[in-house]
Amino acid sequence: MLRFGIVGTGRISDWVMAGAAQDPRIKVTAVCSRSVENAEAFIRRHAIAVGAKAYTSVAEMAADPCVDAIYIGTPNQTHCDYALTCLAAGKHVLCEKPLAVNAGEGRRMADAARERGCLLMEAMVSTLNPNFRLVADRVDEVAPVRHYTSSFCQYSSKYEALKKGIVASAFHPLYAGALRDIGIYTLYPMVSLFGKPESVHADVTTFPTPEGPVDVHGSLSFKYPGMTASLVYSKVCDSFVPTEIAGEKGNLLLDEVHIARNARLVPHGAPTSGQGPKAKGETLSEGLPCNEYFYEFKEFADVLESGRRESSVNSLETSLTVLEIIDQVLG
Repeated sequence: MLRFGIVGTGRISDWVMAGAAQDPRIKVTAVCSRSVENAEAFIRRHAIAVGAKAYTSVAEMAADPCVDAIYIGTPNQTHCDYALTCLAAGKHVLCEKPLAVNAGEGRRMADAARERGCLLMEAMVSTLNPNFRLVADRVDEVAPVRHYTSSFCQYSSKYEALKKGIVASAFHPLYAGALRDIGIYTLYPMVSLFGKPESVHADVTTFPTPEGPVDVHGSLSFKYPGMTASLVYSKVCDSFVPTEIAGEKGNLLLDEVHIARNARLVPHGAPTSGQGPKAKGETLSEGLPCNEYFYEFKEFADVLESGRRESSVNSLETSLTVLEIIDQVLG
């Protein structure tokens, strides 16, 4: 049994609880929020077992001997300090994306986890999705890969407020913005599959705020040996473009990069100058057998059960490389 403490009682923590509840190895024994009332309401809302404790201090919860691991689901700017507090207490940490605001913070967190012998893992749902794993396992079938393309554009309900001068946390230029919020869902899978790119080119659209300009839309281009990649992200428009890995022997497609529910493999057919029948391809998977957030808790528990202290999928190297790219793009 892995006894979890939950930091943060907002929307994302509500979402992930639905996934955590599907792994019988996970037991929530503590919840931390800004008020005891909020923590107790969260405990009732999710029918968490009687006896779970409500906290308003992360340090106090981290000192609880009935807590083995802590999920951090609070705003980005709190991730580093909260994680360092938990790691210092010897607790394993599952931290919501992005792992940190910048690479410097991320390195401090990674160093602390390694020094304490604790598991620190970014809760990046995309790469642990079983349909993404199916695609990742079959990349060699379409190799050599020549291009990766991914798009995650979703009009934010908070954009109208931003245009009126109200800066919500998701649009704060110092620790949030579109790239850290949803663009990371396109970036992290790319780094997971292909590693660190040779070069990065960014075209970013910003919006002025009293704290400085915040990125709201962007197009990123990357160069790898023998291949290229292009990503589009936005919080001011929608997009329905699938994620695609294009290789000389065929193409792999995911309906969405955030939470993929369909995966396909389309082999390269004979050249027909566009006049022949289209390749039908193979459906690798349709739907998800479990809640989309189940898989990050499963990976976390699997890693600990195996005796390891780092995920081979959502690795610290991948998380730090992604943060370095974000730093480069946003300056």
